[in-house]
Amino acid sequence: MSTIFTQIINREIPADIVYEDEFCLAFRDINPQAPVHVLLIPKKEIVSMATAETEDQAILGHLMVKASEIASMLELSESGYRLVVNTNEDAGQSVYHLHIHILGGRKLTWPPG
Repeated sequence: MSTIFTQIINREIPADIVYEDEFCLAFRDINPQAPVHVLLIPKKEIVSMATAETEDQAILGHLMVKASEIASMLELSESGYRLVVNTNEDAGQSVYHLHIHILGGRKLTWPPG
């Protein structure tokens, strides 16, 4: 099943891309919840963390390292940032293609919601 994120990967719909490599793509969220709100997605279609498999370890690790690098590129490292992965409906996942929210640019409260 093709999601909006697959369409962004395939350049079928536009996105404000901030990073791309052979394994992942990062772009600004169209409904930002913080001054900086970027979504980082694997190019491999993984529905959610609940469906990730052992064979996905390398890409999941790659995403975490890239999230840190992207946060640094966006000048969030010193002040701080939050990484969020929503898994399934009750957690707020609305697009069923694994994605990491990179949020920053303001003080983030806890608990988040």
